[in-house]
Parts: sequence; structure tokens; C-alpha cells
Amino acid sequence: MKQNKNLKNIIVTALLLTFSYFAGQGIAHIQNVYAFGAILPAGSSASANWGLSFQEEGKAPLGNASASYLKDFDAYFVEETEEKKIYLTFDCGFENGNTPAILDALKKHNAPATFFIVGNYMETSPDLVKRMVSEGHTVGNHTYHHPDMSKIGEMEAFRKELADLETLYEEAIGQPMTKYYRPPQGVYSESNLKMAQELGYQTFFWSLAYVDWYQDQQPSHEEAFAKLIPRIHPGAVVLLHNTSQTNGEILDELLTKWEELGYSFHPLSELAGEALPELPLTPGKTPESSS
Repeated sequence: MKQNKNLKNIIVTALLLTFSYFAGQGIAHIQNVYAFGAILPAGSSASANWGLSFQEEGKAPLGNASASYLKDFDAYFVEETEEKKIYLTFDCGFENGNTPAILDALKKHNAPATFFIVGNYMETSPDLVKRMVSEGHTVGNHTYHHPDMSKIGEMEAFRKELADLETLYEEAIGQPMTKYYRPPQGVYSESNLKMAQELGYQTFFWSLAYVDWYQDQQPSHEEAFAKLIPRIHPGAVVLLHNTSQTNGEILDELLTKWEELGYSFHPLSELAGEALPELPLTPGKTPESSS
């Protein structure tokens, strides 16, 4: 009897320790996700900041909304794949001299990208936008004024932020803007996702980014590589800012390093399940300077 009692105590203790371990892991995981942004409950009218939790090097992070949840709204942040594919995207708030170097590096590597622009960029840098298009890249909608779109509850006001940029783009480029939308600052709500979907837009977040947007606190090349190399993963949607001097300086080397790891570059249309456009580029061809 005494032996049975001891065995029972050992089993109970082991079960309690196991439960405590997994409970602790769950709490740690939740804290990790919430450190990057609030999780948006399904059906909620609340807003959230897009956030990521990296669990393992070389693996896709967890977002504060799942890929399956987002897909219901024609929205994406990563491709769930084992293929070493990268989707390059750039947010363009204004031009300060780095975009030509970025375009040169993309052309050298025959790498398609999507540039999410705002109204100010379209107004001040139409020649660069024309170059993006002529070199086979996609230009997406980052709204006209770059507001917190989650605070816009009326469809007409939401539509205007996108439509005003569409009009400006079509007047300058001579063709309709691709209906790809990126919420400014990554702030979104379920109602925003629905409104974008109703307007025919697909929404794109990201699965890899780093702090590159502070003009007076630009990361060193080493700091950039330390973030962007270990965290790259199959199906990554990479967000970089064109305003970053560091990005302009490292992009050629960064793309080379990713290629050496076995990655290739793909257009967002592939992630969205659309027909793939052909890039009018030749690998290794010397980039032409921007006009």
C-alpha cells in the first residue's frame, strides 16, 4: 500500500510539473505577441497595430492575426510555404535620394518589388514612380494623406483616401493603379479590412521589417544585417522604407546574401494568386541611371 501511495504521489507531481511548464510557455508566448501589438478578436470593431512575434530563426513569425483570418478579407502578411520565396515591398512616404539606388539594386538582381506610395510621393516624384512601373514593379496604395485609417468609420471617407491617390497616379502614369493597399503605420481594424475588400483592394501587411525609418537614427549596415538575415524565412513579405539611407546603401549586398541562402524574389501578385507579370529586366545587366 505504501509503495502504491508513493507511486501515486510521483505521478501527481510529474503531472503538476508538466502542466506548470506548458502553462508558463503559453503565458510567455502570449506576452511575446502582445509586446508587438494587440491581438484583434474576430468580429471586433477595435483597432490594432500590426505586430509580429519571432519564435525561431529562419521560420515565419506569428502575426497578431493569422494568415487564415486575414485571407477572409483578401489580406496577407506571409505565404505559408516551405519554398524560399521573398516578396519585397517598400513604403514610400517621401523622396530623399535613396530610391534610385534601390531601383538599381532591384534591377541588378532581377527582383520585382511593390512600392506603396502616398499622395506626397506621387506629387513630388512622378519620374521615379514612372521608373518603378517601366522597370516592371508594382505601385500600391498607402493612402493619400497617411492617416490612421482605423479611425475612419465611414466608407465614403475611407474610399476618398484611396481614390484621391488613384486619380493622381492615373493622371501621371496613364493607367489604373493596382488595387494593393497597405494600412499606414500598420494600424487596422476588421471594418477597415472589409471596406478595402469591398473596394476591390487586397491588403498587405508584412512578416519581416526593422526600425529603418528614423532619419537621424539610421541603423549601421551591421545592425541591419543582424536583423534582416537571421529572420528571413520562406514566404516572407519584407517591408523596407525607401527613406532609409541604410537601405539604399545595403540593398545590393542584402539581396546577394539572401540569394546565397537559396532565396528567390517574387511579385506580390503571386502571393495574391494572380497571373504573374514578366519583369522587363535582364539578370546582371548594368542598371541605367534614373532620369
